[in-house]
Amino acid sequence: MNAQTTTSVQPQRRPGRSIGAVLLGLIAVIALSTVTDQVMHSSGVFPPQGQAMSTDLWLLALGYRAVYTMFGGYLSARLAPYRPMAHVWTLGLIGTVFGIAGVVATWGMGPGFGPRWYPILVAVTGLPCCLIGGLLLRRR
Repeated sequence: MNAQTTTSVQPQRRPGRSIGAVLLGLIAVIALSTVTDQVMHSSGVFPPQGQAMSTDLWLLALGYRAVYTMFGGYLSARLAPYRPMAHVWTLGLIGTVFGIAGVVATWGMGPGFGPRWYPILVAVTGLPCCLIGGLLLRRR
């Protein structure tokens, strides 16, 4: 088998498209979460920002973040030019780093930033949710 045949069978590596696939997944998760937070606050489902919320409301926020993170993983896998699950892992690990930064940044900041378990669960669930999203694409 000559080199020309091998390259025509294997997908070309496109770093720009790979970076774009991961970034678009990340942007989707952040944008959807932020917009939903604002809608929840402005519609009165959540109290005004900076005020304490009940555990049920924090669980609701965790739930929609999990769904959005699955979507981000799906999107990254869908847009990946090759090895979609590698892109999903990259997105999940970036999300985990951001999640850990959120834990550190909000630790002890008071009830307006939520209970301590909330940012920990956001950090811990990010990678599995991304992987689920990527696996959903594989099942398609």
